[in-house]
Amino acid sequence: MNYFKLSALTVLFSTGFAASVVQAEPVSLGASVVYSESPYKGGDSRYLPLPLINYDGDSFYIHGFQAGYYLWKDQEDQLSLTILGSPQQFDTDDTDNKQLKQLDNRHMTALAGATWRHNAEWGTVRTTVAADVLDNSNGYIWDLAYLYRFQFGQLSVTPGIGAVYSSENQNDYYYGVSKRESRRSGLASYDADDSWNPYLELTTIYAINESWNATLAGRYTRLSDEVKDSPMVDQSSQLTVWTGISYTF
Repeated sequence: MNYFKLSALTVLFSTGFAASVVQAEPVSLGASVVYSESPYKGGDSRYLPLPLINYDGDSFYIHGFQAGYYLWKDQEDQLSLTILGSPQQFDTDDTDNKQLKQLDNRHMTALAGATWRHNAEWGTVRTTVAADVLDNSNGYIWDLAYLYRFQFGQLSVTPGIGAVYSSENQNDYYYGVSKRESRRSGLASYDADDSWNPYLELTTIYAINESWNATLAGRYTRLSDEVKDSPMVDQSSQLTVWTGISYTF
């Protein structure tokens, strides 16, 4: 198994999940591992080791795969311009399905857009709108979520519910099968439309001491019909788990 490739991560970090598992400290560094199921036929689940970098200043921030510049920031609202990495990809080397091996690779990309968070006593609303800037999918995504944090001494637990909208171009790039690919592979050609993928997520952070934090987080995503109907896909859902440890300076 190739541990340095992650297939179809469903824009996990692109949609604010990584930002929800870090605390608002000036600088923290650490290490993490991401596990993700592959929705593709014959695809292996993946483990991806990643460095953990978090910085949150008055003007800009870095939260894992996401960085941004604050247009507005106070205790209740944060509005920022953001750029983020999407680890979503399809690599023919990562599947044992003979037909899928005849398809073209789908590459990871970078997205740019805006993020807004509103914090209140009743919870947090989080949303990100971002579009591909590397001319891969030429699509865009919109994430919208609600989260509520519980504090139990040194342990914080934050459940959330949300959905990711993927545009037609975004879905077609990662799940569509062109006529040329159809002739080559024997799969039916497929043009994907836009879709909403709902999800549940849970983030737990344990403060080991004043400097060290341990994090365990997970997201369960229900794949839309536009994704499930693709001849590339044989899953109806996807589970992603993230774990890490960090030191705050």
